[in-house]
Amino acid sequence: MFKKEKLDQINESKKKWEENTVEKTISKFPERKEEFKTVSGNKVNRLYTPNDIEDFQYDEKLGFPGEYPYTRGAQPTMYRGRLWTMRMYAGFATAEESNQRYKYLIEQGSKGLSVAFDLPTQIGYDSDHPLSEGEVGKVGVAIDSLADMEILFDGIPLDKVSTSMTINAPAAVLLAMYIAVGEKQGVSKDKLRGTIQNDILKEYIARGTYIFPTEPSMRLITDIFEYCSDNVPRWNTISISGYHIREAGSTAAQEVGFTLADGIAYVEAAIKAGLDVDKFAPRLSFFFNAHNDLLEEVAKFRAARRLWAKIMKERFKAKSPKSMRLKFHTQTGGSTLTAQQPDNNIVRVAIQTLAAVLGGTQSLHTNSKDEALALPSEDSVRVALRTQQIVAHESGVTNTVDPLAGSYYIESKTDEIEQEAMKYIDKIDDIGGAPRAIDMGYIQKEIMDAAYQHQIEVENGERIVVGMNKYQTEEEPPKELLKVDPAVGERQKERIAKLKENRDNDKVNKALENLKGACEGTENVMPYILDAVKEYATLGEICGVMRDVFGEYEQSISL
Repeated sequence: MFKKEKLDQINESKKKWEENTVEKTISKFPERKEEFKTVSGNKVNRLYTPNDIEDFQYDEKLGFPGEYPYTRGAQPTMYRGRLWTMRMYAGFATAEESNQRYKYLIEQGSKGLSVAFDLPTQIGYDSDHPLSEGEVGKVGVAIDSLADMEILFDGIPLDKVSTSMTINAPAAVLLAMYIAVGEKQGVSKDKLRGTIQNDILKEYIARGTYIFPTEPSMRLITDIFEYCSDNVPRWNTISISGYHIREAGSTAAQEVGFTLADGIAYVEAAIKAGLDVDKFAPRLSFFFNAHNDLLEEVAKFRAARRLWAKIMKERFKAKSPKSMRLKFHTQTGGSTLTAQQPDNNIVRVAIQTLAAVLGGTQSLHTNSKDEALALPSEDSVRVALRTQQIVAHESGVTNTVDPLAGSYYIESKTDEIEQEAMKYIDKIDDIGGAPRAIDMGYIQKEIMDAAYQHQIEVENGERIVVGMNKYQTEEEPPKELLKVDPAVGERQKERIAKLKENRDNDKVNKALENLKGACEGTENVMPYILDAVKEYATLGEICGVMRDVFGEYEQSISL
């Protein structure tokens, strides 16, 4: 892109600038005595010039928005055509209470729902299971059966909203419940829009809400791919999640590398199951974190898009542009929020919102200021949503596509993250793929090492966290935090008991027996799960059948 003679000239000019202008200034006004580096720990130079991207080829590295390699955006006009989907992650206590929160969010301008499930639901237990005691409705909504799902979306037409569900091990069951609710509303499967997270590999890596061993878990995922490609074509069948990898302490490059390595494993499993890559790949989506280092985060998103396009085209020989186009949802960084001076979190979330938008996200959830302390209140949720709306309508950053493209720093950092991420992918390939690397503990150890390094820097004061390790103030205890009524668990137990009394248990048992036969064989299990859901079999009963057939995952490697 640049002629060698011009690069040499710029380099000489830079040396003179450093020797004269910079040194003269530093002698009077020294630079801060700290190491200048990104949140991920990579060195940041004082100045970037064309010499930092001397091998830069525009067509190869950038191209145009909506075209390979998609560095500049998944769509040609990006936010000039349509703003990102503004989602707000919500769900607590009972389906009734969560339903009211969803309606409130829609009234406030949210364009998509994002469902948080409680811990028992996430690991496939009903609210009346002994292991659910004390956890029902605490970190999300309790969903035990289709009856709860019907209440959750009561008065919310499923052909008018896009719904994202943060559910993994029992994703097939919750998707079946959503489909069944749609049918009861008169909304056919082909009209449903949304996403299930359905990313079990990152559960083994970073989050821990797994149920089944890796092999049957991968089967469930590919069964969902196949079923939805034929029956629910507008549904994103997986959200391959780097968010939780970053929350566990990874660097930006690790977030990209490990997430795309998981994506490779899912594509390989689907192809092995006989699916055509261009049939299922367009419905793959990704989920990334937005952290505080604004420019590093923008570069991260651009690098992920370019790298995935290359992987799909060169490794998997995808022909359709839609298969190469990385679409992603973003959530602002929960781990960056502080319990101290929680109002500061509004500023952090605003920076992270800008990072996601400048990086070209397709949808976004902004965390609320009080989430380091409790589930968010209505007031704090509204401020978080307004943050997105202000960026969308008042900041001006949505007026042009990829506005930071061509920045010597941004392009240099994009290249750097892509190269680092690719090294991780190559290492995982050498080990034998993401599932094998997880079983060996390689990915977990890399994240733990990065998290440890970051924590040491915070504790030593090398990395400043405003309000926590510097600029502290005396504070009163927080007020008006949202608390979940402990009686929620008892009410859910009563609801399950009543459900089992009133349903046709012969039909339930027959549906569960049919599901067991499908699990023991090779048939796609989704139709059988859907049949069981429609008979009001509970989540715990359905997952119990699969537990009996598939077994449960145990971490066998000591990290």
